[in-house]
Amino acid sequence: MSRQAAIAAFLAGAGWGEARREPLPGDASFRRYVRLRRGRETVMLMDAPPPEEDVQPFTAVAARLRRLGLSAPEVHRADEARGLLLLEDFGDDTFTRLLDEGESEEELYLLATDALAALQGQQGAADGFPSFGADRFVAGAELFLEWYLPAAGRQENDRQGFAAAMRRVLAPALAGPETLMLRDFHVDNLVRLDGREGAAACGLLDFQDAAGGPPAYDLASLIEDARRDVDESVRRAVLARYRDAFPDARDLERDIAVLGAQRHIRVLGTFMRLARRDGKPGYMRHLPRLRRMLERNLAHPALEPLAAWFRRHVAADLRIPAVE
Repeated sequence: MSRQAAIAAFLAGAGWGEARREPLPGDASFRRYVRLRRGRETVMLMDAPPPEEDVQPFTAVAARLRRLGLSAPEVHRADEARGLLLLEDFGDDTFTRLLDEGESEEELYLLATDALAALQGQQGAADGFPSFGADRFVAGAELFLEWYLPAAGRQENDRQGFAAAMRRVLAPALAGPETLMLRDFHVDNLVRLDGREGAAACGLLDFQDAAGGPPAYDLASLIEDARRDVDESVRRAVLARYRDAFPDARDLERDIAVLGAQRHIRVLGTFMRLARRDGKPGYMRHLPRLRRMLERNLAHPALEPLAAWFRRHVAADLRIPAVE
């Protein structure tokens, strides 16, 4: 059965075969989303073709988030074998769109912080999910060596030194209790839901890669966004709100610096791979921001072993490669 035939059969079985289809813009994955309209009703089709994608983690995380009182889309119908889900439609009020329309940056970021605190404040939120340990953090960061440096005309042979430095700086940040780490917690994946109260007013999207991990990772993802600059006053407000929720949180700035640096290093490699391998050069415009945030984080004393590796192997004026 062709992909289109499988989708048609899936929608027909769900009673949405005659609905009007409105494809949404794509992202960095193989998934695509289509809004379906039937009169005044709407739902969202997630088309996540295997073997590149697997929808089972999405359904599992969505169910956990909903049980915890957070707003994840309800799964109305699923064909996990074919990678098809029919989801509750959260609408178009993504935080990114609202920010572009001039809504309060601080209010939206504080709502996101409240949702994150509501998740992390619940004991056992990550029970049953795999732990995202040091090996996976290091492997993700190595995308920088595999894609970014070669694109800049460099071949790096000191992979062992890089991994050792990364493990050393990560160790304190990974030593504490784990929570359910959503891993892509930023404004592109958050939706304001009118009519819902408190943290539930923050709709959560794109969480299928969730795992057990350090609480500060998602906080770093929110305030050190690869795709947009966050005002320093908003960053301070977010940290103050988070500390109000978790007054015993220690070394928060250190953990944000460490986990933010790992994320920026990984994303530099990921965006370069998207540009060079997948023909998606639009992500290149974010590289200067990523480099700035990485330099800021590397200046933290806790990152000195990794900063020393960068001083030895990555020139400060390393050019941002062009896409050929």
